[in-house]
Amino acid sequence: MKKIIFLCLTILFIGCKEQSKKEDVKSVDKKEIVKKKRPVALEDGKFFEVDGKKMLYGGELENQHFDISDYLLKDEQFHYGIGREKFPALLKPEFISVTEANQVWADSTRFLLAQSGNEIKAYSVKDLTRHEVVNDVLDGKPIMAAYCILADLGAIYERNYGNKELTFALSGYTYYDKDVWNGLDGFVLWDRETESLWWPLIGKAVSGPLKNVKLIEMDNDKWSDTTWENIRDNYPNAKVLKSGQDFERPTEWKKIEDVSSIIENFRA
Repeated sequence: MKKIIFLCLTILFIGCKEQSKKEDVKSVDKKEIVKKKRPVALEDGKFFEVDGKKMLYGGELENQHFDISDYLLKDEQFHYGIGREKFPALLKPEFISVTEANQVWADSTRFLLAQSGNEIKAYSVKDLTRHEVVNDVLDGKPIMAAYCILADLGAIYERNYGNKELTFALSGYTYYDKDVWNGLDGFVLWDRETESLWWPLIGKAVSGPLKNVKLIEMDNDKWSDTTWENIRDNYPNAKVLKSGQDFERPTEWKKIEDVSSIIENFRA
C-alpha cells in the first residue's frame, strides 16, 4: 500500500513539474512576442496634406516637413515623429588621438572603424547612439558613419553620388516591417540636399526626388565593427570621434535641383 501511495505522489509531482515547465515556456514565449509599445505616428497626427501633397511632420517650422507623395512605405508602420533636427547628426566632427581616447574607453567598447589610404577613423557606438549619423570625410572622400540602436545596425556609407554629395541626418521617425530585419524598428534618415527619406534596413531612399536610389555601403574590407582593444593595439594612428559634440542646426541648405544623374547611376 505504501508503495502505491509513493508511486501516486511521484507521478503527481512529475506532472506538476512538467506543467510548471510548460507555463514557464509560455511565459517566455509571450515575453518574446510582446514588442515595446512605441508612439504611432499616424495616431499622433504626423501625416497631413498641403496643396494636394501628402506631408509628414518634420519639425516646428513649416519648411521642415517632408513631401512623401508617392512614397514606398505604409503610414501605420511609422513610429515617433519628434522632428528632424532633434538628434545632433554631425556635419564637421572633431577627433582625438588614440592616446587621449584610451583614457576614456574600456577594452570591450564597441566601435565602427573605417580606413582608406593612410587615414583611419573610429566611431564609438555609444557616441553614434547619440548622433545616429556622423557626416565625415575619409581620405578625401565623403562618408557617413551611422548606427541604429533599435535594430542594432551600424555601417559606414559613402556620400558621393557621382559628382554630387549628400548630407544625412535622422528624420525623427522609425519604421518597421514584419518581413524586414525580424520586424525590428529602424531609424529613417533624410538627406539635406533633396529632403528624400531613406530607410537603411532596406538600403535605399523611400520618398522624395531620390526614391529608389540605393545607400552606398563602403566596401567591407574598408570598415569593420570592432572593439576599442583592437583599435588601440593595431591602429595607433587612428583618429577617434570626440564625445559630447553638438552644433547649431542649419536652417537652410543648398539643394540639388537636377538629380537625374544620381537616379540613372545609383538606382537600387
